[in-house]
Amino acid sequence: MAATNRFDAIVIGSGVSGGFAAKELTEKGLRVLMLDRGRMVEHGEGYPYDGKPAYEVPARNLMPKPLLESDYFISRHGYVSPSNQGFYNDDRLNPYAFDEGSKFYWIRPSAVGGKSLIWGRWSFRWAPEDFEANAREGIDGAWPIGYDDVAPWYSYIEKYIGVSGSRENLPYLPDSEFQPPMPMNVAEQWMKPRLEGKFPGRKLIHSRVSNMTEDKPEQNRTKCQYRNQCSNGCSFGAYFSTQAVTLPAARATGRLTLRPDAVVTSLDYDPKTKRVTGVRLVDAKTGQAETIAADLVFLCASAMASVQILMNSRDARTGRSHFDSSGTLGRYVMDHIFRVSIDGEIPGMLDLIEYGRRPGGVYIPRFRNIGREEGVGFRRGYGYQGSARRDVARPVGFGATMKQGLRGYGPWKFGMTAFGECLPYSDNRVSLQPGKVDRFGVPLMRFDVTFRENELRMMADARRQGEEMLKGAGLSNVKSWEDEHVPGDAIHEMGGARMGADPRRSVVNGWGQAHDATNLYVTDGAQMASASCVNPSLTFMALTARAADHAVRTRAGAAA
Repeated sequence: MAATNRFDAIVIGSGVSGGFAAKELTEKGLRVLMLDRGRMVEHGEGYPYDGKPAYEVPARNLMPKPLLESDYFISRHGYVSPSNQGFYNDDRLNPYAFDEGSKFYWIRPSAVGGKSLIWGRWSFRWAPEDFEANAREGIDGAWPIGYDDVAPWYSYIEKYIGVSGSRENLPYLPDSEFQPPMPMNVAEQWMKPRLEGKFPGRKLIHSRVSNMTEDKPEQNRTKCQYRNQCSNGCSFGAYFSTQAVTLPAARATGRLTLRPDAVVTSLDYDPKTKRVTGVRLVDAKTGQAETIAADLVFLCASAMASVQILMNSRDARTGRSHFDSSGTLGRYVMDHIFRVSIDGEIPGMLDLIEYGRRPGGVYIPRFRNIGREEGVGFRRGYGYQGSARRDVARPVGFGATMKQGLRGYGPWKFGMTAFGECLPYSDNRVSLQPGKVDRFGVPLMRFDVTFRENELRMMADARRQGEEMLKGAGLSNVKSWEDEHVPGDAIHEMGGARMGADPRRSVVNGWGQAHDATNLYVTDGAQMASASCVNPSLTFMALTARAADHAVRTRAGAAA
């Protein structure tokens, strides 16, 4: 097994967290090796269907059912299509123990850039409330940091990546450093004052997304073109992705080495010094195993993949992870619960349609249990993501009459989906199945993660309140539905290596630094001690930049 040591830091993973870790560390002077198990995708040339209409995509961009059932039976829940198939994991080639434990959709990418290529781009700051709730409610897992610790890093990230949205001055949804918002369409503008007037204290606001409305020429990025084809890759660089934003910045330093097709299996560890000494990997193309010596490691492989690597980094005598002195590794796994939707028709305005395809919409922020429990039968809360639209008319009849009819549109409709917070439960956990390994010799992951009564009551309330709001705002034919709630389905996995001040109750400290290894930082979703009800990626990026700054300052202090 070959061994090398010519890097100051190794970053494992290249998604929203890994990309920022590589950018920050290289710009601070470190020689960085970034490892990713996926294939290489270059910005622009790696997006073969960018801007292509459906008739220029195989199968009119509809996944063949046999292929879904054989190779993408999990990825199908993450919106895989022929135009972005190369960004998604092949579940047959790279399985997990999906037929054991509880039902969990572990939706994974298969390319450099990770989920930054396929994410929904909704970008919110967490509120002070989100960092304080565990401690206030007496729930195990108090955050060792607060909003004020992260706020300057939110600002830093937002200014760099470009986040569009509107300033609302809501204490429970802090404003970002915004570019101008993507305007509401005429139906959303009609609905906003009616909903807010009927339900005081509730707001309908512009979406907050990392789709730019202003150019960033210094990054060679152009504002959104309103195509809503983000999942195919965007050659304009209009939304944040590793390819468009952080990878070019890291490469520009001349201090980055990127290795795709590098499957990290475990970390070597010296218990005497409490340091990681090497990163073990397998080349996905050649099968060659290798160990790369490590001075500093940022583990950003995505929440569950990072936990898998930590759990597989085991003491040969005891079989226990080097990084689990607390006994909490693999526990407190969370995801957002969200399979509740509400829909209704907006009257009038039939002479108007929306120009372009806006990759966003509107948002109704959380209004339940703000600052205190309201006696509604559950803790925490939820928000709604939605938009108004006019669907193309359905075909009626035959021939010229049918063709002419297809030029028309149906009524304005408004639809929204609720996203709710999952509490951290100790027995929501993942584990390794030593009797089953993947093609690289890594034990498969088993999930024992379920939503509980609190989350189900929350969704029932979200359904009732959603119907009341749409009816109260004047919509007709309002209906709602609730699909099966499966953890992992929101692709917002968090926890498993949670942050905490007490090494006996957590895996990493307030900087994302492992309690059991001073030169290891875990800065993706694995570190999260709670889940909020808003999308977490902006927080992952902010915490990563903050951790990188700490790591470099600590390293410099040790060398002085």
